[in-house]
Amino acid sequence: MVQPWWPLALLAVIQLCDAVLCAKPVAFIRQCLIDVQFPERFWKFLPPLKAAAAAGLIVGIWVPPLAVLVCAALVCYFVVAVSAHVRARDFGRNLFLNATAMLVICSAALAFTVQAA
Repeated sequence: MVQPWWPLALLAVIQLCDAVLCAKPVAFIRQCLIDVQFPERFWKFLPPLKAAAAAGLIVGIWVPPLAVLVCAALVCYFVVAVSAHVRARDFGRNLFLNATAMLVICSAALAFTVQAA
């Protein structure tokens, strides 16, 4: 079991909430996706991917290699998200509060998990 387990649980809750918000994108998420020119035909894949990440994080509490894998995948996801915002010259709230903050949170969860594994 990963100790401390709470970073994984917290990140799972965040991912699950994000999945719900992306199901029928709320206004700020919709605008964010439009701003970075993420193709609308791929929006439908975001909720199941985020929900799968949440599930993987929860199971990963008891299966450390899975936790490392999911955390690493989330770090990669948010590196791409930050890059998309920079490429789109979206230097506001979406870049700094959303994408960069999530990159920091996922990186911290990965560091805790690797150290515990």
